[in-house]
Amino acid sequence: MGLWNKLSNEFIDIVEWLDDNPNVMVHRFERYQNEIKMGAKLTVREGQVAVMVNEGQMGKGQVADVFMPGMYELSTENMPLLSTIKGWKYGFNSPFKAEVYFFKTTRFTNLKWGTAGPATMRDPEFGVVRVTAFGIYGLRVRDAKTVLLELVGTQADFTIQDIEENLRGKIGVRIKEVMPEIGVPVIDLESKVSVVGQRIQEKIASDFEQYGLELCEVQVQDIGLPEEVEKAIDQQGAMRAIGNMQQFAQYQGAQALRDAAQNPGMAGAMMGVGVGGILNQSMGNLFQANNTPAANPGMGAMPPPLPGATPYFVAVNGAQAGPFERAALQTQVANGTLTRDSLVWRQGMAAWAKASDQADLQDLFAAMPPPLPPQ
Repeated sequence: MGLWNKLSNEFIDIVEWLDDNPNVMVHRFERYQNEIKMGAKLTVREGQVAVMVNEGQMGKGQVADVFMPGMYELSTENMPLLSTIKGWKYGFNSPFKAEVYFFKTTRFTNLKWGTAGPATMRDPEFGVVRVTAFGIYGLRVRDAKTVLLELVGTQADFTIQDIEENLRGKIGVRIKEVMPEIGVPVIDLESKVSVVGQRIQEKIASDFEQYGLELCEVQVQDIGLPEEVEKAIDQQGAMRAIGNMQQFAQYQGAQALRDAAQNPGMAGAMMGVGVGGILNQSMGNLFQANNTPAANPGMGAMPPPLPGATPYFVAVNGAQAGPFERAALQTQVANGTLTRDSLVWRQGMAAWAKASDQADLQDLFAAMPPPLPPQ
C-alpha cells in the first residue's frame, strides 16, 4: 500500500485544501515524504493563505514563502525565499521536500472567555468591589507566519478548539487585569456590557498581535457583583421609585391601619403602642402637605418647619438608611425597626449615637416598655 501511495502522489501535481471542516484553522498538506514536484499547481482559495516551509524545519529562518489567494505554478521564480534557503542558484526541476500549510483567514466566533477569579475594582460610590465576568470573543489569522511559529508547530490540523484552549487562560488573566481600567462605574457595568466589551477589546487587542491574530470583537455576557452591592443597587432603585419618603411612610401607615381594621386583635395591639396616634399625625401631615400654597393657590405663605425637625439617618443591619422624617421614625418605632439602642445620626452630630440618647426622639419611645432587666 505504501508503494501505491508513493506512485499515486507522483501523478498529483495540484496542491490545494478543500476545507470541509469549519473548526480547522490550519491544515498541513499531506504528500508522500513531503515531496512536491517543481511545476506543481498551488491553488489558494479566497479566505485562505498558504505558507511553504523547508523540509519541516520550523525555525524562523526556514519558514519560507507566503501565498495569497490565487493559482501558482511552483518554480524558483515564485518561491524566492525557499530557493535562497535551498541554494538553487540556477533552474531546478527535480521534486523537492517542503511542507505547505493552509490557513483559514475568515473570522472565528463564539470563543469563550472568563475572568480568572474576581477582578478588584475601585468605585467612587461603593469603594473596593470584586467583580467577575465572562463572555465570547472572535478572531482571525492576521500573520500566518507568526501563527505557525507561535501556536501551530508541526500539527497536521490545528483546530479552533486548540487555540481556544491555548488562549482561554491568557485572555481571562488579561481581562482581569484591565477591568479596573475600563472606566465604567460598578453600578453601570451590567447596563453597559457593550461598552465594557469595546473597552476590553481596545485594551487587549495588542496581546493577540504577538500570536499573529486579530481580535475582532469581545462580548460581555454576564457581570458578577457581590451580593451586598446588588442589594445596594436594588435599594437605590427603590428609593428613586419611592421619591418622597414622607409620603411613602404615610402610605405605609395607612396600609397598616387598614390591615389592623381587618384584624381586631392586631388593631388592639397597635393602639396599645400608640400607633393610632402616629397614624393620625401622619394623615394630618399629609393633609397639611396638601394645604401648601403650591397645592392651593388661594392660601398665603406657610411658616417654616418647626425647630428640631431635622431628619435622621438610621443604621439598619449594618447599613445606612434614610434620611427619615419624624413620621417615618414613629412608624419604625411601632413596627420594631427603630429601638432605643438603634444608632442614629443627623446633621450637626459628631458621630452616630443611640436613639434613646437624643432628646428630640425620647418621646417616640414613651409608649414602649423599657428593656427587661438581666436574669
